[in-house]
Amino acid sequence: MGHVFGAFTVLVCALFGVVVKANGITVDLNDEVSIKSAARIVADGLMNYYHGNESGRTPGVFDGGYYWWESGAAWGSMLDYWFFTGDDTYVEVAKEGMLFQVGTDWDYMPKNQTLSLGNDDQGFWGITAMMAAERNFTNPSSDQPQWLALAQAVFNSIALVWDSQYCSGGVRWQKFVFNNGYDYKNSISNGVLFQLGARLQRYTKNETYGYWAEKVWDWESTIGLIDNTTSYVYDGGSIENNCQVLNKIQWTYNMAVYMAGAAYMYNYTESDTWKTRLDNLINTLDVFLYGNTNVLYEPACEPSASCNADQQSFKAYISRWMGATIQLAPYTYNTLFPILTTSASAAIRTCNGGLDGVTCGYTWLTGTYDGKYGLGEQMAALEVLQTQLIPYTVAPYTNDTGGSSIGNPNAGTGVLSSQTSSATSQTKDKAGAWIVTCVLSAIALLTSIWMAMDGKGEAKKLQEWIRVESNYA
Repeated sequence: MGHVFGAFTVLVCALFGVVVKANGITVDLNDEVSIKSAARIVADGLMNYYHGNESGRTPGVFDGGYYWWESGAAWGSMLDYWFFTGDDTYVEVAKEGMLFQVGTDWDYMPKNQTLSLGNDDQGFWGITAMMAAERNFTNPSSDQPQWLALAQAVFNSIALVWDSQYCSGGVRWQKFVFNNGYDYKNSISNGVLFQLGARLQRYTKNETYGYWAEKVWDWESTIGLIDNTTSYVYDGGSIENNCQVLNKIQWTYNMAVYMAGAAYMYNYTESDTWKTRLDNLINTLDVFLYGNTNVLYEPACEPSASCNADQQSFKAYISRWMGATIQLAPYTYNTLFPILTTSASAAIRTCNGGLDGVTCGYTWLTGTYDGKYGLGEQMAALEVLQTQLIPYTVAPYTNDTGGSSIGNPNAGTGVLSSQTSSATSQTKDKAGAWIVTCVLSAIALLTSIWMAMDGKGEAKKLQEWIRVESNYA
């Protein structure tokens, strides 16, 4: 079910292509080989921040003081790089890093991240695992966690903490009650749950995941985080006022996580409802385009040069998810691809900094390197550049079209099960998935009841009990 996205002709690409020179990087955006060569330089620059495969270092974590979630997102960029270019240089190191960080319960909740773990942090690692399944990335050995099962574990464990006591639903920003931000419900934490649900439904044909995607969308729009008039996606709201006063700041990745999720839903359902929702989100892109330049930027912090390390990576995700939207809903090509081409041209012009002369800067509005560098800057430049290879690639796989990853619909719930079931048989087990839904709903309800009876302290105890019981399941 859904649209099949084949390769576009090179002739169409020529309508938007340009030749860009930036010190050591010269790229012809009309030419596949040239784009791949330039992408290799930028990808090498990204991997300069990684030393986890060296003696005494921690696999999976990038250097530079970045929060843990950004490492997970960076591996997603490298999976895209491998898939779009065919360069397998970093395949083994990416696989090692992604598997080292899964945690003892194989759910991307490693215990050494507990003090700062957000649902969005875990969600970005889950999205990278989902990318590995959809890209048919080399599968782990049978005694290791599998990509699809890891994505399911993340989805399930985030859905498990759905909280109906405050704001009529939604998941909180932070995973645990002792973390700052636990009282905040934000669009990105709910957005990763939404997008994972949409992607898992498309990959497995298990519509329970689509039910949850609909649930998240309905909550976001009902509470006003997705504005029903403008389709703007706002950042979040506090349980202290029951989300009646929203933080209406707009970030590129908030809009984009829902845009791509809507594209996955449209691709699977072919529904006019999802097409309309997708179109409405695309119509908000003007917020993130600087003036009349058609160049992506971060309006909330870029003009004031105040973007932090996290925010400096956000353009990577809007670029990635605009590209995915084109693949899943090809009718969006004429709208989205010119933006990506113009932005790629602008981005590569900033890759003339550093001692190597090819380090990428942050803002794409200056036409040259702006003196800022880091993991986020390299990710953003790489992602927007490799979207130019979309015309030469196929859409994300499903288990019917080439995906081979093994799934486990109970992963992340503490329900005793094995990851040895095949992806195909897993997708047909809708009865089992509904049992999982019941488990998630029951635990979420129990959490809410305990919170109402005895405050956050008892909720904390309940969550720890769930974690302990999961260890024995």
